[in-house]
Amino acid sequence: MSSSTPLAPTSTPTYTEKLWPAWWIWVVILGAGGALALAFAPISVLWSSVVGIIFIIVASILVISSIAKIEVTPERVSVGRASIEREFICEFSSHRRDDAFFERGRGLNGTAFMCFRGWIDPVVKMEVTDERDATPYWLVSTRHPEKFVAALEATKPTA
Repeated sequence: MSSSTPLAPTSTPTYTEKLWPAWWIWVVILGAGGALALAFAPISVLWSSVVGIIFIIVASILVISSIAKIEVTPERVSVGRASIEREFICEFSSHRRDDAFFERGRGLNGTAFMCFRGWIDPVVKMEVTDERDATPYWLVSTRHPEKFVAALEATKPTA
């Protein structure tokens, strides 16, 4: 059953990834901070600088706090603060481009666990087999779907 409580790692991860923002997110933050400072410039140059800097700091903190960590161990799969025992994931697949667009849109089950990042196109879909868990599958953004799937394959429980 999935849990939102982080647990102490019990073994060495076979796959780890942090979903860092794309470079252009930082450019947008800087540009928005500059535009905000420019909007306040007629009031006061000092206040416009302060407002622009505060915006950049707050936006950066919000973006950094949204960074999710993906971790696969032989016992667990963790995405952000959520984790599930590895034994409850049996089927998984990677999707890119149009397939990923479909999985995130028209093909999405609203009760699925989702961890999307708009700046990352590929996704990995992991079917949940725990009958106590109402979540049918996890859909997770990843920059390296093949490595993620390979780690899931390598940690597949032997039946």
